[in-house]
Amino acid sequence: MRAVPSLLTTPLVARGTVTVERPSRVVLRYTEPDKRILLIDADTLTLSWPSAHMHTVTDIGAAQRRVQKYFVDSSPAELRGHFQIAAREASDRPGTYLLTMIPKRKQIQQGLKRLDLWIDKTTIMLSAMRMTFPNGDTKLMTFTDVKTNPPIDPSVFTIDGASGR
Repeated sequence: MRAVPSLLTTPLVARGTVTVERPSRVVLRYTEPDKRILLIDADTLTLSWPSAHMHTVTDIGAAQRRVQKYFVDSSPAELRGHFQIAAREASDRPGTYLLTMIPKRKQIQQGLKRLDLWIDKTTIMLSAMRMTFPNGDTKLMTFTDVKTNPPIDPSVFTIDGASGR
């Protein structure tokens, strides 16, 4: 069986804000090309995309536990057991280090072929992340105006709350 290549010939570009409250709350508030909200609150993922007439709620508990196991709770030695890891200065993004992680385990390889993380040399904060999936598709997220531990209004983590920042 052959993998079907992506039908996209030009990348889809979306803009918005990401807000994270550890350990398990994330909201992406897209503003372009159209408004939509993706909210992760513990084991629940909610997608609200009014222009596409979509509102879905999905249990992501199993996926969250895998992320916790393979990324968050792993020691450096365990991470090296799960991934081939290479770190170097990034030539494509000046002022950053590039950390590349390639899964060794089949369970991880089923959902992720490669993870590239660009880390700002000055702040040691994530400045970009690219996920490469088994079918060859990629998702690149770049982060600007990153703030560490700002006060966050609780309404940011609701679908009907704050409209983004």
